[in-house]
Amino acid sequence: MKKYLIGVIALISLIPMQASAESETAEALLHQMSQASNQLNYELSYVLIRKNSIEPLMYRHSSNEEQTLEHVIYLSGPVREVIRRGGEVSYIEQGIEPFSLAAESMVAPLPPLMNRSITQLAQYYDFISMGRSREAGSACDVVRIVPKDGHRYSYLVWIDERSNLPLRTDLIDRDGEVIEQYKVISYAVNDKIADLMSGLNKATLPEVVTFPKQPVSDVNWKLGWLPEGFQVVTLNRYRLENTQREVESQMFTDGLFTFSVYISDADSTSLKEQLVRQGRRTLHSQVKNKREVTVIGDIPIATAKRIAESITFDSHGNTSTK
Repeated sequence: MKKYLIGVIALISLIPMQASAESETAEALLHQMSQASNQLNYELSYVLIRKNSIEPLMYRHSSNEEQTLEHVIYLSGPVREVIRRGGEVSYIEQGIEPFSLAAESMVAPLPPLMNRSITQLAQYYDFISMGRSREAGSACDVVRIVPKDGHRYSYLVWIDERSNLPLRTDLIDRDGEVIEQYKVISYAVNDKIADLMSGLNKATLPEVVTFPKQPVSDVNWKLGWLPEGFQVVTLNRYRLENTQREVESQMFTDGLFTFSVYISDADSTSLKEQLVRQGRRTLHSQVKNKREVTVIGDIPIATAKRIAESITFDSHGNTSTK
């Protein structure tokens, strides 16, 4: 009996060690994926699958000591492209005047986690090895990225064993439902892609548009609660074209997910409360202290509602531009 108990105790003591080892393995795989996606010359043909749509896209990436080049091409519908040359990103869309912004990353439907700091994410997410599988004809390691606090979504990512590139990424809500999916259909890794993309260095692209930065301290409202790790990255003020109402907004990110808070004076068009979720995007709006508070972003409904309810206002201020 004593030997049996000793064996059970020894087995139980090994479980945390095994879980820790699996976590380290999963994190190492994500670091390899991040490094590969930033350093290799490659092309991905993939589809973005949402509940009511399938969007085919192609992404090319090349990197050298001088600068990084990225190119996203939408493969159906009107012509749409996004081009990054180093610290400049250009957006080209049929029917809209092309423009460029100073940025180190592009706003485009790219497979998540490729350009993220895994070390930073490890503070707020657990990484779990889920075994091996197969995507785009290649053997893959599967890793799950799970929030430590339960206030955000999670990911499953399939990492190619040969190239370490992500070949599939599933966005999963708190009920285990797949909200959004990136699936690579075919891919190539070789230096010929760098030669092909070098032509972008000679392309004539729009001049960079600059916007004056506004200090975050210059607002009269604040959030009383945020999921750990989220930080404000931008502050904007503008007027709505149809009502001329002034709006203040702040954008927050934890390095993986993003949401924005919009504040304006309430009027007859303001709804007491509105709650909508479409795919990954949640919208929660309510009237508070004669102000309309709206939270929009890639967060669960309960998280958006709690953020909105935590907002407090300076009793001497309003939402008008100072």
